[in-house]
Amino acid sequence: MKKYLILLVFLFPIIALSQTIKGVVMNTKHVSLIGANVYWQDSKTGTVTDSEGKFEISTKGITNKKLIATYVGHEPDTILVKKQDFVMIHLTENATSEAINVIAEKPGVIISNSSAIKTEQITQTELTKAACCDLAGAFETQLTVQPQTTNVITNSKELRLLGLSGVYNQVLVDGFPMIMGLSYTYGISSIPGPLVDNIFVSKGANSVLQGFEGISGQINVITKERYNSDKLLVNLYMNSFMEKQLNANYTFKTGDWSNITSFHTTQQADKFDRDNDNFLDVPQITRYTLYNKWSLGDEHQQGWNSKISLRFLNEKRVGGQTNYNADTDKGSSSVYGQSVDINQPEISARLGYRMDETHNFSVFASSFYQDQKSYFGTVDYKANQTNLYGNLQYEMNYSDHTFKTGASIRYMNLNENIDFTENTLGRTYAGEYIKKETIPGFFAENTMNFFDETFTWIAGVRVDNHNQFGTMFTPRTLLKYNATENTTLRANIGTGWRTTNLFSENINLLVSSRDIVFAEALKPEEALNYGFSLTQNFNTEDEDVIGHIMVDFYRTEFQNQIFPDYDTDPTKAIIENFEDPSVSNGLQLEFFVKLWDQVEFKAGYTYLDVYREIDGEKVQLPFNAKHKFLTTFSYKPLSKEYHFDVNLHWYGQQRLPITSSNPEEFQRPDFSDSYFVINPQFT
Repeated sequence: MKKYLILLVFLFPIIALSQTIKGVVMNTKHVSLIGANVYWQDSKTGTVTDSEGKFEISTKGITNKKLIATYVGHEPDTILVKKQDFVMIHLTENATSEAINVIAEKPGVIISNSSAIKTEQITQTELTKAACCDLAGAFETQLTVQPQTTNVITNSKELRLLGLSGVYNQVLVDGFPMIMGLSYTYGISSIPGPLVDNIFVSKGANSVLQGFEGISGQINVITKERYNSDKLLVNLYMNSFMEKQLNANYTFKTGDWSNITSFHTTQQADKFDRDNDNFLDVPQITRYTLYNKWSLGDEHQQGWNSKISLRFLNEKRVGGQTNYNADTDKGSSSVYGQSVDINQPEISARLGYRMDETHNFSVFASSFYQDQKSYFGTVDYKANQTNLYGNLQYEMNYSDHTFKTGASIRYMNLNENIDFTENTLGRTYAGEYIKKETIPGFFAENTMNFFDETFTWIAGVRVDNHNQFGTMFTPRTLLKYNATENTTLRANIGTGWRTTNLFSENINLLVSSRDIVFAEALKPEEALNYGFSLTQNFNTEDEDVIGHIMVDFYRTEFQNQIFPDYDTDPTKAIIENFEDPSVSNGLQLEFFVKLWDQVEFKAGYTYLDVYREIDGEKVQLPFNAKHKFLTTFSYKPLSKEYHFDVNLHWYGQQRLPITSSNPEEFQRPDFSDSYFVINPQFT
């Protein structure tokens, strides 16, 4: 019933008069200019461009419609605004100056102010505070995203939002759904850190443009472009386990096309067993990745624009007992080990044509194929997946509205084969599992601004048709209210759904000695998510002190959820639809301050209440820390010659699966111990 109420809200007609002009300021090379001044001639009404060079300025009370843009080291420009709702301004570099050095550092985390979707932009500045090798380790200074290990033997990870499994947030790469199904298990570890430019994180219900998933939020990883990268970057890394990594990025331009080519390799660590448990402390990983992206034009400029990306991944992971040999011991019952071999080619492309400031067309298409051969002890798991994605989108800017609509298509063909080299445990889930999905869909979304940008409303809906489960509706709506210049309130509500890829998304099931029992045919998972956010910015007049306070609360209510039942029988993982109440409550508090452009301090707290109601009793789901604290400290002198960063995490107790019916020597505690993690870094 709630989803239809949201749908009615979307369909409610809205009419408003324009009181603002939007635009973007770029140089002659189509590079966005951050912090450019934009103001009306003979007026005190002005603004500055954001991190993407975009701006929005009020027209209220303006009679002289000449708009002036200025930027250090560039010639100012004045344009006459007639009936446009969107303007593009190109500034020419000042050739009369002998030398102009503009030194500015982008903030580590940028909280969106203009959109109703609260988005945390994690920039390269922030990523250097806890320099890491891949996407899985890019969130050491953040509370919003929690990396979680799903299989310690091969070190597979997922990214969690709101205390929910990583399958419930949508991970995109340059806006494309490239991490799903088979690629979910190891996909986030295959994106090298030196290739990442920005990471955009939004919690809860968000835009419907990219799909019907994203129940708990969305993570969009933007890779580097030629214009914001070094001509040549070579990065070498080795850790105390003797794992070696090499990253090399090279950029060039030929004609109107720009290119970035990236090569990454990881070479395996030595065998270490410091706790003397006869198991490797870290897996031995060998990885090769080749990435190539071509770019043409600018999506904000009239005419054609395009981006085409190619990538190939080859990866091998080996873990287990120290004497395990992946060449001779695969499937052995006398020595325990795990080995994973992956090959994955992929391609993505975006083609756009902007007619003018009002009309814009875009086509998105991507595909990947993964072939995986794995052994988890005596479990032989072989799988391959073909994925296709297409999206045709039309955008119209009119009055105070931005309307987007289009159609999408998804296709997945996932084949999984499971066998046992030895089956003394009597496990029953061997066999061939085939999943074929074709999901065409239509979507529409309207962004509306009212009261001189004080109030923003995004209303969106999509209708998708699953070849097995039929028609599915996904309505979402988001609100933003600027109570003061520094106080922003947001609220959102919306539904989401997804189908389960059981083995690739729960790889720990194949590692376990438990039998996997399918109690019934599985339906799509469905949930309603709603929440609110408060952002309070503060600063002194001279901006020696700047900072913010944030309060976020989100609640997710599942109508159907598939989470393995580990408690009923300690020898089994029972897989079934759970249609009784299943809830996640997530509260996040954060305080951040920056002093004299040298010292940064952040403190945050997360409370997660994730539970099911079984026979009227509230049962906390396992593997979630109910309480978590984070503190970060950074010092960088004005000379910028070095910087010191440290972050401290505290994780509270986590409930573990019930083992009380096991013999006493095989029983485990009901809860894990709390623990600290500290990461200092000197650069």
